[in-house]
Amino acid sequence: MTGTTPTAPGAAPRVVEGTPHALPLLLKAALPSVPGLGALPGIRKQGSELPDLALTRHDVPIDVDHVAAYDAVCGFPRKDTVPLTYPHLLAFGLHMAIMTDSAFPFPAIGTVHLENSITQHRPVAVTERVQVTARATNLRPHAKGRVFDMLTTVHAAGELVWEETSTFLRRGGGDAAAPAGAAFPEAPPTGTEWRLPGDLGRRYAAVSGDHNPIHLYPLTAKALGFPRQIAHGMWSKARCVAALENRLPDAVEVAVAFKKPVLLPGAVAFGSRPLGASGAESGPESGRESGSGYAFSLSSPRSGAPHLTGRTRDL
Repeated sequence: MTGTTPTAPGAAPRVVEGTPHALPLLLKAALPSVPGLGALPGIRKQGSELPDLALTRHDVPIDVDHVAAYDAVCGFPRKDTVPLTYPHLLAFGLHMAIMTDSAFPFPAIGTVHLENSITQHRPVAVTERVQVTARATNLRPHAKGRVFDMLTTVHAAGELVWEETSTFLRRGGGDAAAPAGAAFPEAPPTGTEWRLPGDLGRRYAAVSGDHNPIHLYPLTAKALGFPRQIAHGMWSKARCVAALENRLPDAVEVAVAFKKPVLLPGAVAFGSRPLGASGAESGPESGRESGSGYAFSLSSPRSGAPHLTGRTRDL
């Protein structure tokens, strides 16, 4: 069972007891998009401001078997610490609870994940218990509509160990003068290609709890405007991080922009290159400076069209 304790606007975060169940939240998220239902009171999404709402889970255990399943689907090695992208899963239920709250102005289905930035201050051990807090903020204009950030923090014994900013787009009423999104140094493919099976979205959904129908089957994806199912953006980021994992320090920031969807089944080309502290290319003779990192990308092996661009930065 999952419940929350109420809080007044501007007060401390609302505490979520237990683990938010993703499937009921996803069903709730779909209701505003159903013709006829979306106009009903209590289901209709309206308003133009984000609610002053933050949700927190206290004393969250990390399930070693769940981490192992995540490792397997994303390509990470088994370790005594969780992968850099794994805490996103601990917060996913909170994200959905916020986006399905009656005060949230936009339907969750149809909201596009544009960018994601994760800062790991130190690795999180699989034996730790953590506190996870999420809130939506910074609603602002975009060329194609409006964007907002979902901010997540993870603490262990009072220490901030991990934080994330996910930027989402709600299409409609765009502002051509709005600032552009994140841009990253180029990282052309370097000969590595990954062939992705048709069931990848279902496998990742089983681990992550993100059962958005655009990721599951051709029929469910076509109903939402895609030619067939697409890979999760956070799987794409995780797979890139797994490819770079043995080159990243304990304290690191990894930021990406999601470009064109990855259709399943399909193939992607991975590329990466080292960067210096200024963001310029770094050769082996220059060593690894503080603030340096890697540029990386996923693209179509056939057309070269970008699926994901990103960079790491040593802290």
